[in-house]
Amino acid sequence: MDFKHKSVLLTESIEELQIKPDGIYVDGTLGGGGHSLEICKRLTEGGRLIGIDQDADAIRAATRRLDEFRDRVTIVRSNYCDMRAVLSGLGVSSVDGVILDLGVSSYQLDTAERGFTYREDAPLDMRMDQRQTLTAMDVVNEYSEMELYRVIRDYGEEKFAKNIARHIVIARKEKKLETTGELIHVIKAAIPMKVRAVGGHPAKKTFQAIRIEVNQELTVLEDSLEDMVDLLSDGGRICVITFHSLEDRIVKNKFRYMENPCTCPKEFPVCVCGKKPKGIVITRKPILPSQEELNENKRAKSAKLRVFESRDSYGKIRVQQDGFRKK
Repeated sequence: MDFKHKSVLLTESIEELQIKPDGIYVDGTLGGGGHSLEICKRLTEGGRLIGIDQDADAIRAATRRLDEFRDRVTIVRSNYCDMRAVLSGLGVSSVDGVILDLGVSSYQLDTAERGFTYREDAPLDMRMDQRQTLTAMDVVNEYSEMELYRVIRDYGEEKFAKNIARHIVIARKEKKLETTGELIHVIKAAIPMKVRAVGGHPAKKTFQAIRIEVNQELTVLEDSLEDMVDLLSDGGRICVITFHSLEDRIVKNKFRYMENPCTCPKEFPVCVCGKKPKGIVITRKPILPSQEELNENKRAKSAKLRVFESRDSYGKIRVQQDGFRKK
């Protein structure tokens, strides 16, 4: 099937990037290339777009979609956590903007064999990068009951996590759980019927939790944000679109810390810890989808956009850029 994904908060994120026609921009979650296409439309021949994605299907789709701008586009199959190494390999040491559109693409959800969806029966996979070895099947069948409980509780915020973990362990003693359908059957058995009768799909939170664990999504995000801000030139911006509270909390707290990293006691008259702010938080409250967008795309419902701007004058030491930076 074709790689179809409707970019969320597209107008808002492109506007917040404040694109310079001859600037260098990185789309760290390239996907189908929706955000990248809009960036490319605003670049002149002196500008550049570097797209990063770990999904081979996304790479193929975005390459086709951005073909008319191939003279100013470089696409790399990698994880955005390796952005510094990717840029270094391209001779770029700072950029004017970074965008991350986190979560699962519509294509990944709608392609049953990828194992992300709880709406069709398919092999338990959930890998965003199919080169990696750990799959959802491994997590479900090999993690201890306590490990499963931790994953489902922490990453799914599922109040029945303990019971679901126990039911999974009991079920896999009889037979290895190999498909999404088998896992859903176990999850339903672990949740009281009166609870299942209201709200969303009973497997939604558990599937989210296992997917996050398989792809280490929260760890990658938390470990990468500060490094990506360090790659921004003075006045450069990073726009991050999240889709659940765990991601949003990390982005909000990281942005807040980078704006005010001082650890000195409040009673100190001057800062002596030496930690310098990296810039300012542009979005005190997250930008949310418009009602019009929500009407057109129900998957935008939980999306939030947060923006941070780098400021050299706040104490950042900038390394002289080489390669594609215009003097």
